[in-house]
Amino acid sequence: MRRTPAATRAALPATLIAVLITGLGAGCATSGTPETRQADANAPAAITWWSTGGDDESAAFQKAADLYTKSHPNVTIKVQTLSWDDAYAKLLAASTSRSGPDVISGGMTWTIQFGLRGGMVDLRKYGAEQLKAQAQPAQWKSAVSPDGTVYGIPLDMSTEALYYRTDLLEKAGIKEPPTSWDELTADIGKLKDAGVKTPFSIDWGNLDWIGYFNFLYQAGGSFYTPDCKPSLGTPEAERALSFWIDLHRKYGAPTDTVTTSDALDAGTAMVYGGTWNALGIDTSKPKLKGKWAVAPLPAGPAGPTTFIGGRAVGVTSYSKHIQQAADFVKYLYTDEAVDAVNAESKARNVAYIPPRPDKVAGSPFQPQHSQVFAKIISTGAAAPGCPGWDESAGDVAKHLQSAILGKADMKTALGEAAKVMERNAG
Repeated sequence: MRRTPAATRAALPATLIAVLITGLGAGCATSGTPETRQADANAPAAITWWSTGGDDESAAFQKAADLYTKSHPNVTIKVQTLSWDDAYAKLLAASTSRSGPDVISGGMTWTIQFGLRGGMVDLRKYGAEQLKAQAQPAQWKSAVSPDGTVYGIPLDMSTEALYYRTDLLEKAGIKEPPTSWDELTADIGKLKDAGVKTPFSIDWGNLDWIGYFNFLYQAGGSFYTPDCKPSLGTPEAERALSFWIDLHRKYGAPTDTVTTSDALDAGTAMVYGGTWNALGIDTSKPKLKGKWAVAPLPAGPAGPTTFIGGRAVGVTSYSKHIQQAADFVKYLYTDEAVDAVNAESKARNVAYIPPRPDKVAGSPFQPQHSQVFAKIISTGAAAPGCPGWDESAGDVAKHLQSAILGKADMKTALGEAAKVMERNAG
């Protein structure tokens, strides 16, 4: 199942926030006194979890919730689905009104933004830091506030891979998929010479900040410095954008986004696509069966670093059942919970990758694909957890896009993107 990148959502008008605040559903946690919110951990608790994603994903998480309640008979947990289209708006409204669910999950850095507004609990108070050793380090860092506050922890992972047509590469005399930027551009040339009309395209992140992310980090750059200052005025940032522009202008990558399966089916030889695509190609495009494979993205001059997406999960500060909710969130990292979500995801054909790298092999993908994804994840990096990033990402993408489309020069695009990040940091 494809996940819409969380940070590409549009900014929410204040009037819409007000409407959402007044319209939040009944039956959810409501604000109360500190005494009522800090109820005894063993007291009866009806916990509501707003899960951003699809109904099948919520059903998989419900399996873990049901296992938890079997050993905690005083606790009930109901997982409710929010769509990616309006989840941020609804969760922001809940955070602002202090009325809503006990547990939320959404974009990796969302809990930081809500926590800075006073809407999330610092899970360090409930022992969540012990889970850090089990998580992918870069993803954990992304979910945690720069000051160390743990408003949310990683719930799952997704990443990007190189999908390629084995038959078309063979036709062009290419024995292995490219492993570096130079090999990628060389192979594009070989494929063109062999008559392949579209050698290369980008699906996830095409003309978006996620697409730039891969090249930026592979060039040795980053969006922010360690102390959360914009970091797009560097030679690495320019080199990354220059290469990204060349892939479109010089090497013919389409600016229109075509899904991975459709691109491969139409004769595109190599596609940058999200991990979820691996579950659906053989069923949606049966003629491609046995003619495609996946590999890590080609590495840049600084290494193979690739974007790791996913969701974070945390406990709201306005929950009446903070201790019970926090205990359940920690439970999601147990073998029992992860195995249950893996099993239900496999039954429902959901592209779930657990937040624990040691459990990736049990994900719903074919073993050969899980191995590739595990390798990518081992050196991956996640979205910045700096204040204002979620508010900035959409406009940053627009400025980067303007350089690819020839509407702005490279330095201007990077400079304007940095101004947006600096403006929203306060």
